[in-house]
Formats: sequence, structure tokens, C-alpha cells
Amino acid sequence: MSDGTLYDKVWDRHKVTELPTGQDQLFVGLHLIHEVTSPQAFGMLRERDREVAFPERTHATVDHIVPTGNRDRPYADDAAENMMAELEENVRESGIEFSDPDSGNQGIVHVIGPEQGLTQPGMTIVCGDSHTSTHGAFGALAFGIGTSQIRDVLATGCVAMEKQKVRKIEVTGELGEGVTAKDVILTIIRRLGTDGGVGYVYEYAGEAIEDLGMEGRMSICNMSIEGGARAGYVNPDETTYEWLRETDAFADDPEKFAELKPYWESIASDDDAAYDDVVTIDGSAIEPVVTWGTTPGQGIGITEEIPHPDDLPEDKRDTARRAQEHMRVEPGDTMEGYDIDVAFLGSCTNARLKDLREAAAFVKGREVDEDVRAMVVPGSQRVQEAAEAEGLDEVFREAGFDWRDPGCSMCLGMNDDQLQGDEASASSSNRNFVGRQGSKDGRTVLMSPIMVAAAAVTGAVTDVREMKEVTVA
Repeated sequence: MSDGTLYDKVWDRHKVTELPTGQDQLFVGLHLIHEVTSPQAFGMLRERDREVAFPERTHATVDHIVPTGNRDRPYADDAAENMMAELEENVRESGIEFSDPDSGNQGIVHVIGPEQGLTQPGMTIVCGDSHTSTHGAFGALAFGIGTSQIRDVLATGCVAMEKQKVRKIEVTGELGEGVTAKDVILTIIRRLGTDGGVGYVYEYAGEAIEDLGMEGRMSICNMSIEGGARAGYVNPDETTYEWLRETDAFADDPEKFAELKPYWESIASDDDAAYDDVVTIDGSAIEPVVTWGTTPGQGIGITEEIPHPDDLPEDKRDTARRAQEHMRVEPGDTMEGYDIDVAFLGSCTNARLKDLREAAAFVKGREVDEDVRAMVVPGSQRVQEAAEAEGLDEVFREAGFDWRDPGCSMCLGMNDDQLQGDEASASSSNRNFVGRQGSKDGRTVLMSPIMVAAAAVTGAVTDVREMKEVTVA
């Protein structure tokens, strides 16, 4: 078993006891909640006449169902309005801080936590959302949990979990032009499989990871769950600390920052830490990656050929055949030139300011193809405000993009932002499952924000490296 890793250190420091089930009871440092998975948990508390144990360690936002267009109350969708109203009542009764749409702090839960400084190294963080692994970019242990576990955390401040093995994934070298963090994580998932991480947490390391900003590290950790891992993390370093210094938690309290930094440094994996597995990937060999199928693991480099199902492991062949039929692709072809109808730039994977800057730099002076419906959905109101202050919204609008308000939007299609019929989407989101973006016949191609921008302009999946003025901030 692993020893001396960040995972081991943070786990041990938060372990309360070993339960009769063999699981460990962990104290939770931060519990993030939203409108979709929390109502039932609050209802269970009321049934048992229990209160929220640590409201000061709990933070709420609304993201999954909130409209990104007309936000007049009541919302046009009755289910969305009911969930919003129930969340408002629950946080008010429990004294939980709420980043609501009138606060200027609302946004996708995995965007607002890091930008407000709620997410910190060495924490245990949980949320009723599978992509909670995002927060591991800061050196936290962050887990998605189910409704009954949300209830337990609200009532006790603790969660029961089984300890996992640790796989170190070293991405060496320097990423090439037009290659982003999204391409790195899609490469990792492709190589190790969507179930390759089952029983593991992933520690991301190596020069290519260390050279990334926090936004890129968050994109990688965000999709750990798509590779089957229980969580993913990056050891905290000066890049991490520089981000934290500017957040709400520390901008006006440098003494608090100085007090906590030694702890953050102490929980990083030891130089001689033992891992259960180590995988090395040459970052310099990665090219822009797009998916050809209906799982994040069915991806290829933009210049590579779509595989023939018969050339895949036997247990992957039927899935590949069905995916290729759904996506209308043929083995031996590349994805370059694949026609798209929708370009979606958003989600907790890729809707931060850096993502928008890169895409805007590419589309400036260009126009969205006349047959493409393109939208940009900032990850939070703070991202939206900062982008508008830089004029990025005007760049996108002039190019033909629809500039919308923050939310999960078309990533999962729980509001009006959905694919229609068999539309094909170039998407910066994290999942390409059948029906994920709102239509059972819709087709989703995952890619980086700049690749989405290129597809929007050309009307097809395009190698961004072959277009002029490629800019990756």
C-alpha cells in the first residue's frame, strides 16, 4: 500500500475512527451543496429532527438547473423553481452561506469554491456531484458523494469511506502548441481506460503538470472520475499558493495565509513516498485530442484514425460498434472534418477565465459558421464579470456566439440549453454519454476550449494547430 503520499497524510489526519464496516470515518473540512442533490438530504434531517452540525463548513450555490438566459423568478421550469425555492429555504433555516444569483458569487460549485478560497490544500472536501475531484488540484482530498452521505455529512460533519490505492501519473516533458490540460486528461483516460482508476486515487505529477496554472490542474483533476478514479490531486506548490493569496480567504489576511502555509507544505507527498502504481506519459507526444465515441475514453489525437472495433480488446468491441453507429463515424477515418451543429464552451471542466481568454483570442476577427449554434457559458458570475471587464463578451458576440449567464448549462442539459434531435456538439464539457446534453439522438465530441472555438468557426472538428494565430494563454 501507498505510504507518505499526500493522500495518506490527509486521510490519516482526518480519520476519526474505523467503523465496524471496515470503512474509515473521515471528518469533512468543507461540504459544498447545490440544488439538485441536497433537498432529499435536508428532508431526511427534518424527519429525524436533526440540525446541520457545521453550517460554517458548508457552502451552497445553484448551478445545475439555473437558467443561463432569462432568470426572472419564478423560473419558467416548475421543477427548477421548486428546487431553487427549497434550497433557499434550507440554507436560510440552517444558517448556511449561499452564493445565490443575486450575490455576484453564484456559479458552478467547482468553480466558486476555488475562486473564493473555500478550497484549500490538505482539506477533505465533499459534494453531491461526481466532479468534486476538481478541488484536488489544490492538494485537497475531494470526493463526490450520494444523497445519504450528504445527509450524514450535514448531520455529523463526517463521511464513511474506504481507503483507496494511489497511482502516480507522471506527465513528462513540455506540451506542444495548441495542446492543453484537456488533451492531457483525455489522453490519460484513453490510455488507462474509463475503469482503469477503479480502486485508486490519482496523483498527477511531472513537468507538464507542474507547468500548468491552477485552471489547467483543475481541468485534469475534474475528469479523474471519468477514468474511474475515486479522486485526483496535485501536490500544492508556489503556483497553488499564488492563487490562494488572491482569494477572499487570504487577500486581506496575510497572517492567516502565513500561518497555514507550513501545513500546506507539510502534506505534500514525500520524495520517497511509496505508490501502488506509477504510470509515465510523454507530454511532448500529446496532440489535440477529441472523442469519437460515447465515453470519455473513446478519444484519439486529431490526426489519428478511428480504431476498428476488431482491433480493440474483446470487452471493448461491442461498445465501440454501438458508439460508432451512434456517432456516425467509420473506422480508419479521422475526426477532422466531422460536421458539428453546436459549439458549447462551458462546464466545470473548462469555463474559467483562462479558458475564455484562450478561446476569445482565437475567435477574435473570425465568425462562427452560419450553420453552427455557438454559446459561451462562464463558470461563475465572477468569471463573467472579469471576462466582460476585459471585453471578452464582445469578442464572442461579434464572432456570433451567444454569451450567457453562469451555470452547468449544456454540459448535462437540465435546463433549456440542450441539443435538439441528432445535433452534433463540439463541447468543452466532461461527458459524451448518449443523451448527456439533452437529446438521446444528440452526438457529443469532447475537446479543449480552443478546439471548440476552431470547430465553431469552421463548422467541423478542426486541428487548431493548422489555423493561423493559435494563442494559448
